[in-house]
Amino acid sequence: MKDALRGLSEQYRTALRKHLKHSPEASSQPALRLGRQAVALGLETLELARIHAQALATLAAQGRSTTPSDRTMKRARAFFTKAIAPIEKTHRAAMKADLHLSQLNQTLRRRAVESSASARHLQQGIFQRQLAETALRKSGHQRTRLFEQSRRLQQRSRHLTHQILSAQEDEWQRISRRLHDDIAQILVGIHVRLLTVKKAAQTNTGSLKREIASTQRLVKQSVRTLHRFARDFGLEHET
Repeated sequence: MKDALRGLSEQYRTALRKHLKHSPEASSQPALRLGRQAVALGLETLELARIHAQALATLAAQGRSTTPSDRTMKRARAFFTKAIAPIEKTHRAAMKADLHLSQLNQTLRRRAVESSASARHLQQGIFQRQLAETALRKSGHQRTRLFEQSRRLQQRSRHLTHQILSAQEDEWQRISRRLHDDIAQILVGIHVRLLTVKKAAQTNTGSLKREIASTQRLVKQSVRTLHRFARDFGLEHET
């Protein structure tokens, strides 16, 4: 690195001497070439300024002049300005790169924040979906349980209805048999009385009247029996 700096310093001094000897319109390519070499070596503006000051001092000493003329200083400044142009250009590029990097960092931070927010929303959505699925499963279980309870209640209701209808049918059959037996018995009694009335009509009137009265009692008894059954089982109609 020291050898490279020493070589650059010698080249700089030689190029500066030639520049100062030529007209102001001399080519700036040597200064630009030295500046690019300085950039390649990683030098900064201040380091190249030291090389420039040393070269200018050496040239002044060789020319046996402790104070360079204004014309020489002006042309030397122009040479130095051209020499540092590549370094300044890298500085501008670096500044642009830093700015671009800063913008990228801001973009990355913003996207990180947005990603974090999206992740939270996604997590919240997943949690809400899990809650909905759990509620749906519970609702499904509850509907299944209610359906099973309803099915059992329907079966029990049908069973009770069947039992009630069977009991009612048995009761009506019992009533029908009882009513049949009672009415049949009364009708047999009426039939017998009518036969007796028929015979009594051939003998005397008094006996006929008694038999008719007895038959009427049997008929009234039959009517009362029918009314009693109707009253007991809610079958009585208003007359």
